Amino acid sequence: MSTTATAESSEASGSEAGQEQSLTDGFHLIIDALKLNGIENVYMVPGIPITDLGRYMQAAGMRVLAFRHEQHAGYAAAIAGYLTKKPGICLTVSAPGFLNGLTALAHATTNCYPMILMSGSSEREIVDLAQGDYEEMDQLAVAKPLCKAAYRILHAEDIGIGIARAIRAAVSGRPGGVYLDLPAALLGQVMDAAEGEKSLVKVIDPAPAQLPAPEAVERALGVLKKAKRPLIILGKGAAYAQADDDIRALIEKTGIPYLAMSMAKGLLPDTHELYAGAARSLVLKESDTVMLIGARLNWLLSHGKGKQWGDAPKTFIQIDIDPKEMDSNRPIEAPLVGDIESCVKALLKAMGDDWKKPSREWISMVQEKVKANVARMAPKLQNNNVPMDFHGALGVLRSIIAERPDTILVNEGANTLDFARSIIDMYKPRKRLDVGTWGVMGIGMGQAIAAAVETGNPVLAVEGDSAFGFSGMEIETVCRYKLPVCIV
Repeated sequence: MSTTATAESSEASGSEAGQEQSLTDGFHLIIDALKLNGIENVYMVPGIPITDLGRYMQAAGMRVLAFRHEQHAGYAAAIAGYLTKKPGICLTVSAPGFLNGLTALAHATTNCYPMILMSGSSEREIVDLAQGDYEEMDQLAVAKPLCKAAYRILHAEDIGIGIARAIRAAVSGRPGGVYLDLPAALLGQVMDAAEGEKSLVKVIDPAPAQLPAPEAVERALGVLKKAKRPLIILGKGAAYAQADDDIRALIEKTGIPYLAMSMAKGLLPDTHELYAGAARSLVLKESDTVMLIGARLNWLLSHGKGKQWGDAPKTFIQIDIDPKEMDSNRPIEAPLVGDIESCVKALLKAMGDDWKKPSREWISMVQEKVKANVARMAPKLQNNNVPMDFHGALGVLRSIIAERPDTILVNEGANTLDFARSIIDMYKPRKRLDVGTWGVMGIGMGQAIAAAVETGNPVLAVEGDSAFGFSGMEIETVCRYKLPVCIV
């Protein structure tokens, strides 16, 4: 985008004194840089100094969604990144607005969602001398400990590079949140339009494949071959990878029972014969070898220790793109470092066509436990108690999802989260979105809005009462944009 202005030439005279020069500014360079990299949706709360940026974005054909609170706009941007594998964009004002968005940025980093928080800020020369500017804060310094990377752009000619660096940092390796500081003066800076266009950067291969070492693949398969009672655990990293067909092929080729962490539910249908969700206690205690795919041995899995895991010795195989994740709580006998798609493809290729599946005894033990637990739960899910209870209500919602498997389920709360996670079956990948690694409340409306915007699918948000209280005003945002969101 550019504007046209008249430049006076000191060397010209007479009728040659005026000539037209095409100009652009910081506002339009930011827009052009985002659009060049395929980013079309922005989640924001308008205010000084980014109100005009939001208007220009709309004029340029971008979809700009204005929220009631920056934290919920940030949660929307974070889950948009998870769903699309492109950084979700949250745009906020300076200081208080930035701080509201910062919670979501830290949440995105912890959960490995690619997100960029872009915030207006005060001018450096005033902030550095603490001279009391409007909403003065050294936002870059505040953000750095809470995100994957943080940058400040001071000159219009650096906007292309700055946004390119933010995009690459957000999606490469282990994804995460990035902060981009935009001083107010930057937005109004003017430069030659042709030079501005040249300064833009289209990021090539922002998240390149990271292939596992061949010896690591052989080591992992060697450990797996020795297993008597193997188990696979799928985490949300496996869902983020969008390697759905390969992951299904791995599970079915190995014949190994598997558990899906809550946001990995649906990578294979929860009704799959190898899904051990209803026998979780049994498989965690009785398994002798566990392969983690995009899952971390953190508090959600009791750090791989304690009563939940039983007394039998365990051998661990772990697939993760970050080598620092290995040995974080338990020794990993077969670390497989690389992106999930590349690692799973390498395993499938190296397995050959004569892979020996687990014993019928192990598979039968798991399947019989699943069948017994499902049968025991069935009457509870069909009750018509008055007043209504969790089992009866969620039993109805379970049927709705079964009939409409493309619906995206957003779920948060305490009991509401715990019951729904085990009761409502999922059938397709990335259709269950919940609180993530921190277990926070308040993600519901932001995630529901972004899920509807990014996918076009209907959304069912199942909310606990306390959790809903954190973001309930965003119902107005849902209604304003006429989004297909049903809230229970």
